Amino acid sequence: MPVSPSSDRTRRRFENKVVLITGTGGGQGRRAAVRFAQEGATVVGADIKTDGHAETVELVEQAGGIMTGSGTLDLTIPSDVRSWVAHAVAQHGRIDVVYNNAGAFRAGDIATLTWEDWSWSIERELTQVFTVTNAAWPHLVTGGGGAVVNTASIAGMVTLGEGGGIAHAATKAAVIAMTRDMATSGARHGIRANSISPGTVETPATAELFADPEGRAAMMTPQLLKRLGQPDDIVSAALYLASDEASFITGTNLVVDGGYTVR
Repeated sequence: MPVSPSSDRTRRRFENKVVLITGTGGGQGRRAAVRFAQEGATVVGADIKTDGHAETVELVEQAGGIMTGSGTLDLTIPSDVRSWVAHAVAQHGRIDVVYNNAGAFRAGDIATLTWEDWSWSIERELTQVFTVTNAAWPHLVTGGGGAVVNTASIAGMVTLGEGGGIAHAATKAAVIAMTRDMATSGARHGIRANSISPGTVETPATAELFADPEGRAAMMTPQLLKRLGQPDDIVSAALYLASDEASFITGTNLVVDGGYTVR
């Protein structure tokens, strides 16, 4: 079973800190918004799912936290992202953490994926990591440092089988590489950058896959721990990497996969 986050909730590691989180309309982004807020952060969320984002704001407020942001933001439009970041700084005075959680891809291998689906996936899994971090970077520098946490995947490290996602594999390998470069560029400014590579995580986005017994078994068979990952497994890793407890960690890709890549 996942480790309960209850002990972290009393620690308030992000008191007086402003945390940008993308993909707050549901899934891991929603859990991240609630848990960062429970630990004292002012959360600035972003999603294109207006209703989902509004529901997350309500959940954060019910938990006693503060959340602002946008439920109509397309993260692939640089000018809109810059406006979102600028508004966050104008409203809250600073940025301390950037959590690039959002992502989406279209499945297909080299023989079947269309150019349109390739481009769509690159924009949503790679380009928007750049646009968000690029817009936030000057504010992290002027604020004296901070932390960037990027969501990669074990798909960027090992093959997950035939037919699944050449675009997904390419973008997530690139996110891991980008993170190392961010860490190198950020070191002299006090900015740390790390990535997280989840394995099989049960979210609304993967519900259809895991509803199929054969698909579920195929993903779990290579794992050492015989359960699916949960959003809190990934969010717990993000909370750690973004916190001062990880102040000597940068340029790292933290694998959270139940032992999938061991084999």
